[in-house]
Amino acid sequence: MKIKSVKSHVLSYDLDEELGYSQQYYARRTAHLVAVETDDGLVGWGECFGPGNVALANKVIVEQVIAPMVVGESAFDRERLWHKVYNLLRDHGQKGMPMQALSGVDIALWDLFGKVTGQPLYNLVGGRCRERIAVYGYGMMLRRDTAGLAARFAAEAAEIEAAGFRATKMKVGLGPKADIELVRAVRASLGEDTRLMVDANHCYTTPDALYVGRAMDELDIYWFEEPVAPEEDQAGYAELRRTLRTNISGGEAEFSRWGWRPLLENRCLDIAQPEVCALGGISEYLKVLAMAHAHFTPVINHVWGSAVAVATNMHLLAAMPHMPGGLHPFEPMLEFDTTPNLFRDEMLREPLDIQQQVKDSGGWVALPKGPGHGAVPDPDFLDRYRIA
Repeated sequence: MKIKSVKSHVLSYDLDEELGYSQQYYARRTAHLVAVETDDGLVGWGECFGPGNVALANKVIVEQVIAPMVVGESAFDRERLWHKVYNLLRDHGQKGMPMQALSGVDIALWDLFGKVTGQPLYNLVGGRCRERIAVYGYGMMLRRDTAGLAARFAAEAAEIEAAGFRATKMKVGLGPKADIELVRAVRASLGEDTRLMVDANHCYTTPDALYVGRAMDELDIYWFEEPVAPEEDQAGYAELRRTLRTNISGGEAEFSRWGWRPLLENRCLDIAQPEVCALGGISEYLKVLAMAHAHFTPVINHVWGSAVAVATNMHLLAAMPHMPGGLHPFEPMLEFDTTPNLFRDEMLREPLDIQQQVKDSGGWVALPKGPGHGAVPDPDFLDRYRIA
C-alpha cells in the first residue's frame, strides 16, 4: 500500500464573538487537516496544531516539503518515514512548524493503519485501559472589555458545571492582582468538589507566577498551567514546582522526545500536557508518554482543534495506562473547549456529541468508535470552510 498523495485542508470562519488569552485576541477559528491517500483509494486524516497564518505556513511544509519525502513510500512504514522526515529537516526545524506539519502526516498514517486492519486506534497503541473517559470543560476566555469580567467568568463557570463537567479551566493574563480576583470569583461560583484549573499561557515572570501561585494555593486550584515561558525558563518551572502546593502543568509548546527529556529529568512538571498535533504525531507522543510515566509524571493531553484532534486524543486517553495504578487510580481527562466550534461539532459525518454525553453521564464520554480514530470529515463541510 503506497502513499499516493498528501494534501492539506486549511479551514476558517469568523467567530460571533472575539475571544482571547494572555497573548492575543482572535476573531477567526482555524483548523488544518491533512489527508494522506494511498494507491488503493484509502484516506487517512490527521491534524496540525497551529492557527491562522501558522496553518497556511504549515500547509506549504506539508505539501511542498514533507509530501515529496513520503509519496511513493509504503503507508505502513510510519516509524521509518517519521525518522526520514525528521532527519532531513533536522537542520531546519527540530521544533515549531515543521514538527506541527509532521504531526498531521503521522496521525493520518496511523488512521490509515486502523482502517486497513479494521481496528480502533486505541487497540493499535496498546489496547483499552478504561471503559469511559473523564472530561473537563475549558472556557472563560479573556475579552478586551475587562469591566465585569470576574462576574462574567463566574457565571460561565457555573454554566459549565451545570452542563455536567466536574472540572473546568479558565484563562488569566490581565496582571497578577487582577488575575487573582478572577480566580477567586470563579472558585467561589463552583461547588467544592469541582476541580478548577488556571491557564496563564506563559504570561508571567517567575516572581509574578509565585505571587499568583501562592494565592492559588489558598483557593484549592488543581493545576497552574504554563505559568512561565515553556522552553526558555525551565528553571522557573522547577522553582514553581518546588515552592507551590498547586500542581504545575505544561508542555503543549514542547516538541519531540528530545525536547521533553529535560522537562521531565529536571522535575519541572507535576502534570505533563503533550500536544499530539504538534510534538510529532502519535508515533512521537507514545515515546513522550513512556518517558513521562518513567518519571512518574501523570499525563493529561493538551487538546485544541477540530474533531480529528479530539477523536485522536480520545483514543490515546482510552489506551493510557494508569499511573501509578491502584484501586482508585489517577484518571486522565479529555480537554474540551466549551466555546462554539463548528470544526469540532459539525464537521464529521458522525458527530462526537460530547456535550450531550457529558450532560447525560455527569462528566464522562464513551470510548470513540473506529476503525482508526473514526473522525471522517464531511466533504461538503470542507468545501464550505476551506480557505487553502
